[in-house]
Amino acid sequence: MQTKHFIDDPTHLVHTALHSLTLTNPSLALDLENKIIFRKPTKELLEKPKISIISGGGSGHEPAFAGFVGKGFLTAAVAGTIFASPSAEAVRRAVLSRVPTDKGVAVITFSYTGDILNFGMAAEKAKAAGVDTEFYAIGDDVGVGRAKSGKVGRRGIGGSILVLKIACALAEAGGSLAEVYKLTKQVAENLVSVGASMEHVHVPGRSVADPNSDEIIPTEEIEIGMGIHNEPGSHRVSATLPELIKTMLAQLLDPNDTDRHYVDITKDNRVVLLINNLGGVSNLEIGGIVAEVHKQLKEDWEIVPVRVIAGTFITSLNGLGFSVSILKLDDTGLGKGKSMLELLDAPAEAVGWAAAIQTSTWEADNTGTMDKSIDSVEAKPSNLTLDPKQSHEVLKAGLDKMIAAEKDVTKFDTIVGDGDCGIGLKRGAEAVLKELSSGDLPTDAVAFVNKIVPVAENYMDGTSGAIYAIFLNALAHGLREQDSGSSKQVDVKTWTAALKSSVKALGRYTPAVPGDRTLMDALVPFVDTLERTGDVKKAAAAAKEGAEKTKSMKASLGRTVYVGSESEWIGKIPDPGAWGLQEFLVGLADAC
Repeated sequence: MQTKHFIDDPTHLVHTALHSLTLTNPSLALDLENKIIFRKPTKELLEKPKISIISGGGSGHEPAFAGFVGKGFLTAAVAGTIFASPSAEAVRRAVLSRVPTDKGVAVITFSYTGDILNFGMAAEKAKAAGVDTEFYAIGDDVGVGRAKSGKVGRRGIGGSILVLKIACALAEAGGSLAEVYKLTKQVAENLVSVGASMEHVHVPGRSVADPNSDEIIPTEEIEIGMGIHNEPGSHRVSATLPELIKTMLAQLLDPNDTDRHYVDITKDNRVVLLINNLGGVSNLEIGGIVAEVHKQLKEDWEIVPVRVIAGTFITSLNGLGFSVSILKLDDTGLGKGKSMLELLDAPAEAVGWAAAIQTSTWEADNTGTMDKSIDSVEAKPSNLTLDPKQSHEVLKAGLDKMIAAEKDVTKFDTIVGDGDCGIGLKRGAEAVLKELSSGDLPTDAVAFVNKIVPVAENYMDGTSGAIYAIFLNALAHGLREQDSGSSKQVDVKTWTAALKSSVKALGRYTPAVPGDRTLMDALVPFVDTLERTGDVKKAAAAAKEGAEKTKSMKASLGRTVYVGSESEWIGKIPDPGAWGLQEFLVGLADAC
């Protein structure tokens, strides 16, 4: 493991690396505070608006993601600290203030929990503000099979860059938001990747691993399936390069491997081969790896790729490894000039891609910048109305009951979690009460919900805070969808439809469903019962019953999966998040 670095300060390292992109491509600008790289508003962008595509993730994967911002590729990228997702607020600012929104915005990231939640929260907030937005998380890894990955699904690794390139080329060609979203999903579903590495990597500024720990891969071994953040793969082997490639191609292509067989690829298919350097392999060795992969594909699988792309696209700092990706070219149905291959071949001015920056770009007027005020794209008024005083009283009853339950929720979470759930819910509830007590409350139902949203975002920590924030943003969007243009008082039917929409939106960012021992065990029964009966009290009773049932459930998501001994709490302790939510819902129902 290489532990020496020219720059040991991780914050300074990320900031200066982002700044360097504005020096190598004059069409880019940097919002340093929020770590956003974005395209400057050229005359072409302003006169012929197209959909914007935003991606991003933790730093340490360069040139991804900021290195792919430029004409023909991303409109903007948001960076986090090394191996950590950027905040939802930074992504929100990218969507609302750094890119054109006239034709809509596609938020496309890789499939990792932090990125899904934070980019997803920003996407929902953009929708709530009236911006046409789609979100997609790319997963292409087969190194961790279905049995081990479970509901988390495939991770996004090297091949995901092909998805971004093709989607962005369609956007540049004038594709609609719906077309770009559909194509993104289609390309990802025809893509498989697997990585291998000889060593874990060392993050600048962090302590050095114990040489006797599992973080050190023995000299004679190679880890197959290692992720881009040092995550473990399927297994370790002692193998020559030909033996290693044979194993990797089997994971990608063997139809008998039911745990990893995601895409049917045969000799009759046209495919693209991508070899991605994880950062620390010499160009000389990458050349040898490319040749070996191509040789075995042809000889053992009778597959000859129509394109072979090799280089450094998404790294793990200076990781001593590489990934192999195979994309099956499928009919897009978009007509001439918009096939997967044509879009992949389309020019792009991004320093992380192969195409060079054109002379015309260097000589263009690059003095402009995109710096729209977020206030100009805040949520538009709706025609849905409510009684703010009554709504305040009902919410207060639920929030007071949630606050009173803090000791119980904390006790439960101390046993099955990290002990912070009760405090987090109490802090959020108190902040909402304070906000609702300050100043006049809007009669506009969407504006009323949007008044609560930033409180949840700013005062509720951790995963539960992100889930509540996503849900509330989606609730505002769900209400807006029912705005017919004429004034209408919201009723149980209106709220129910909005809640159903919110639960569906939440499903895009978390795999949790009833039975997984999460707050969904209280939320979903509440919404389903409300839809069926129209009775809030019956719905709250269903939520309480759902929370009670979590006592006997085995956790499949969250910290409870690996904290404490199951025998200590099974049958006795409910899920803390579900219990806190049902307390709120019961209090709310009692006040209705």
